[in-house]
This record gives sequence, structure tokens and C-alpha cells, in this order.
Amino acid sequence: MKNKLINGWAFFRYLNKKKLSNYILLFASFHLSRWTKKPIIWGYPSTLSIEPTTSCNLRCPECPSGLRSFTRPTGMLSNTLFRSIIDQSGDYLSYLHLYFQGEPYLHPEFLDMVKYADQKGIFTATSTNAHYLNAENVHKTLDSGLRQLIVSMDGITQEVYQDYRIGGKLQKVKDGLALLVQTRKERDLKFPRIILQFLVTGKNEHQIPELHGFAAALGVDEVQLKTTQIYGFEMGSELIPKNPEYSRYLPSGNGNWKLKKEIENKCWRMWQGAVVTWDGKIVPCCFDKDGSHVMGKIGEATLQEVWKSPQYNAFRRQLLEDRQQIEMCKNCSE
Repeated sequence: MKNKLINGWAFFRYLNKKKLSNYILLFASFHLSRWTKKPIIWGYPSTLSIEPTTSCNLRCPECPSGLRSFTRPTGMLSNTLFRSIIDQSGDYLSYLHLYFQGEPYLHPEFLDMVKYADQKGIFTATSTNAHYLNAENVHKTLDSGLRQLIVSMDGITQEVYQDYRIGGKLQKVKDGLALLVQTRKERDLKFPRIILQFLVTGKNEHQIPELHGFAAALGVDEVQLKTTQIYGFEMGSELIPKNPEYSRYLPSGNGNWKLKKEIENKCWRMWQGAVVTWDGKIVPCCFDKDGSHVMGKIGEATLQEVWKSPQYNAFRRQLLEDRQQIEMCKNCSE
């Protein structure tokens, strides 16, 4: 709770009247759209996820980056394109997650991008597997203005960790985390807030108590237990946790599995923000990992034009009418 309050206060300090007004417009138009069953959009995205790169050093089995299974183009975001996106959206953008697919620290200008967004008055966050938290990157991270760093670590022992984070070295992650925590303390800084994220599977759920002990001893700011998205979950998987509290799925009673949460004809994400791939394509949601629903492309149109385009509103109308017909929504926890 303490970390959430610190993060919330930091986020609040980045807000201004224009960003607050924009958020209120989005919130109001979302609820009016639900009531009328017609897509109404009054504001512009208050959050964005921007993809620095599709490259990754690991081979996680439920991730397109890890599987090397993208059908869309792969590559690295240019600094010029990134600055263009920030310049277009900075007046109303409140939260930036510099991550979609891939490992952001593999981008040589990643922390320069963080610094640029921070200087533009945007709360910045990212997600990493923490294999690149060496002394140089730790100091650069602390200097960048990054406010939140989510570290994915899905096991307390190497044997369990490498079962999902294939190719990963747990000791390297632990050493990098310890260096970051210690250096932040030595420099008397509060940010970035460090969140240890544990993707709960049927193979690591027994380590959750040990995880909390490790996190407390190390001094990270928060532990988050995240449910695992599993492709083809209907047929079951050894990755589905036995404890239903940590699972997105439940037995359907006929030997198959179903999504635990009922899919409703609404989605706040479609009004709140969007995802931008490394090559400037705008997709509506982080579940669209392979870019199946491209709404437009930066350079061919502005972000504002794409956000309020007929194509985007047609997508919003479809989810208001029958969200279950959208394939990527069938595995959603929203």
C-alpha cells in the first residue's frame, strides 16, 4: 500500500489542468458510450504503451518475442519517431509505459527516451527481465527520471525460474536488483519504484511464500502476483495454477477450461489509451501482440487523427455490441 501511495503522489505531480480535463472527457465519453451502445470519444489517449524493440534475450514459451513467432515486422524504435509521438501526445498524455514486447534495455537509446518523456512532464514506467542492470545502466536508470520499474522474476530458484524464463540466469537478476536497490539508497533517491512481478504458474506457485521473504530482505518496494496468459488454454496446460486465486481460467466441467471472468461488452482501455509498435503502428490493446488490429500509423496520420478515426470507432462499436467476437478479448482479464 505504501508504494502505491508514493507512486500515486508522483503520478499526481505530473498532472495539470489540461491532462485532468482530458481524463474527465475520456471517462465521461466511455460511460456515455456504454449507455448509448455507440462509440463516443471526446478526449485523447491519457496512457500509451510504446515498444522500444521486439528483441529479447529470453525464450519464454507464452511470449511472441520469446517464441520468435511474430508475423508482424520486428525491429527497434527510432528516437526520431519516439520524439514525434511524445511531441504529438504530450499535452494530454499522463502515463507512458515504455514497453510492449521485447526487452527494452536492448535498445541503445532506451534511457534517453525515458529522459525525454520525463522532461516533457510524463510519468514513465517500463518492464524488464533485469538481465542488463549492470553498474552503468543502474546509474543511467536513476538519472533518467524513470518512475516505475517492473522486474519480471518468476521463480526463486534457478530450476524453477528457467522453466519459464528459458535462457535466463536468476543470479544475474538478483545481482542486478540488489545493485539497483543499493545504489538508489546510496544516492538517497526514491525513484524508480521497484516492483517485483511474479507470473504465477502451476510450476512456481509453491514458491510464493518464499518470494515475499526474498523481496522483503532485498528491499524492493512492492510484489505483484500476475496471472499467466496461456494460448490455447481451453485444452488445459501445466502452466495453469492449481490455486484458482492465481489463475485466469477455471475448469468448464467437460474436461476443458474457460476464462474465469465473464467477457462484458465494455473495455475502458479502448477509451483510456493505446499501444504503439516500434514502427509506429497503433494497435488498440497490449493483448494484440502480433498487431492484428492496426488502426493507423504515425507518419501517415497523426495520433489524434487515428484515435478518432472511423476505423477505431468501428472497433469500439464492435466491442460494445459483442466483444466475444474479437479474438484477442477471449483471453483478457479486463
